[in-house]
Amino acid sequence: MAQIDPVISAIQGGSSSELARYFNPSISLNINGQQGDYSKNQAEIVLRDFFKKNPPQGFALVFKNENNTSVSTYIGEYASAQSLYKVFIKVSQADNQFRIYSLDFVKS
Repeated sequence: MAQIDPVISAIQGGSSSELARYFNPSISLNINGQQGDYSKNQAEIVLRDFFKKNPPQGFALVFKNENNTSVSTYIGEYASAQSLYKVFIKVSQADNQFRIYSLDFVKS
């Protein structure tokens, strides 16, 4: 199982707490133009609010770049009843730790 799989499952399920397990202690978050650097806990609250307002109808990865051993980039498409979002996930890996350091939900 790829390390990104539990992250995909968390987004598909709209689970901010599950997703937050993979956050860096501080994370750059952009939810539809509302951008900032957040602590892991703050980011979880912002995402919980987003998932509540935009319950998931589907999420699929459309692109992944895992060439670099320490940094990977994933792009997905998140569908809610109201809108489609492009999701950009940036991940760093150190000491076998898989951590999301940047997450963007941008309305398509």
